Amino acid sequence: MYADLVAALTVGHALSDIGRSLREGFFMFWETLWALVLGFSLSGVVQAFVSKDQMQAKLGDHRPAAVGRAAGYGMVSSSCSYAASAMSKSLFAKGADFIAAMVFMIASTNLVVELGIVLLVLLGWQFMAAEFVGGPIMIVMLALVGGFVFRKPLVDAARRRIANLGTGGHDHAAMSGVSTERQKELEATSWSAKVRSPSAWSDAASYSVADVTMLRKELAIGYTVAGFLAALVPTHVWNTLFIHGHGFWTSVENALVGPLIAIVSWVCSIGNVPLAAALWSGGISFGGVISFIFADLIAFPLLMIYRRYYGTRLMLRMLAVFWALMSAAGLITEGIFRATGLVPTVRPTTVAPAHFSWNYTTYLNFVFLALFAILYWTYRNRDRLGAGTGYAKDPVCGMQVEIVHAPASVSRGGYRYYFCSNHCADQFGVDPERHAEHEVAGH
Repeated sequence: MYADLVAALTVGHALSDIGRSLREGFFMFWETLWALVLGFSLSGVVQAFVSKDQMQAKLGDHRPAAVGRAAGYGMVSSSCSYAASAMSKSLFAKGADFIAAMVFMIASTNLVVELGIVLLVLLGWQFMAAEFVGGPIMIVMLALVGGFVFRKPLVDAARRRIANLGTGGHDHAAMSGVSTERQKELEATSWSAKVRSPSAWSDAASYSVADVTMLRKELAIGYTVAGFLAALVPTHVWNTLFIHGHGFWTSVENALVGPLIAIVSWVCSIGNVPLAAALWSGGISFGGVISFIFADLIAFPLLMIYRRYYGTRLMLRMLAVFWALMSAAGLITEGIFRATGLVPTVRPTTVAPAHFSWNYTTYLNFVFLALFAILYWTYRNRDRLGAGTGYAKDPVCGMQVEIVHAPASVSRGGYRYYFCSNHCADQFGVDPERHAEHEVAGH
């Protein structure tokens, strides 16, 4: 009877811990909901309205002008790490310089508006400012050292490898449902005409929904993991992982450990911001937080994608170079902010509120939820608004795919399924009945 009582208390305690962790993660999400909707909406507008017709032609080397263009193109692209890796691969395969393509990828995930907004809400304006200080530092360092590390024979071998692989990865243009012809039409249209065009706004909505769909797993994992870390990990555990009281060497160690946590946590894109908030609350240095945020591009799933694209040797060099640059950028950014007295001196004891309350965040959330409802309606009615037809829904990830340019398709039971990537086609092959039933039910 005593053993049963102890077991019941243990189970009850475990359930209570899980409940506290999930509540922490939910309220962390609730605090940033309006910022996410705003960020994704702005991202969709920029992607639909900003012309990229000369993007590939102007990235043929990694001189300052090309690096600047690559960073600018990345800033107006998708914030999804997977989409950024696929797009940078496509640029490289079509003739862009490898380092310029990597600069595009870094800017696409670390210099985008939605990341800055979420950093502002969860961590404060200093961290948002640090993103736009550290990101260019990382890009400049990559441009300076990249040519010595990514040597021509290795890069040429990677280009041949990609040519043999065919299409793969999460291609954001295909996933958004905005056709190649439609993109060219948009690029040839003036800004004022786009603003007045319902079809252009439906394309913007499509890009926004595509970003949300691609990032939904990363966001869910990020908020859940952050909730568990914030609620369950004692302070002494963080003190063991991150050294304290050694001045400069503390900053160095924390900046080196930050990317390691990003690798093993598997959290990419904006999903790592709530986890960064939990790490900041736990005691990691300012530079360690920045290096962790930058390190979303070396999370383990992305390393496997690089290995498939470029081969093992180049992937390992990318890991080593990116890790060093992300740690160095975090450390340098911390030095700049310390010299100017901008490093926050107070750490929050809690990352998110413990209960629901009627405050400005709640009102903003309801306003932006209404905005997202309009956005989603526009996306669902894009054919009626004149954005074009000829699309199918990927039965695995739910993305809208342009049929004539679908990277993969499978015929089953008299019905042809189209996929945004070879990865989704492979997932379909593992359990076709589950995905096929889901897709047919949706028609």
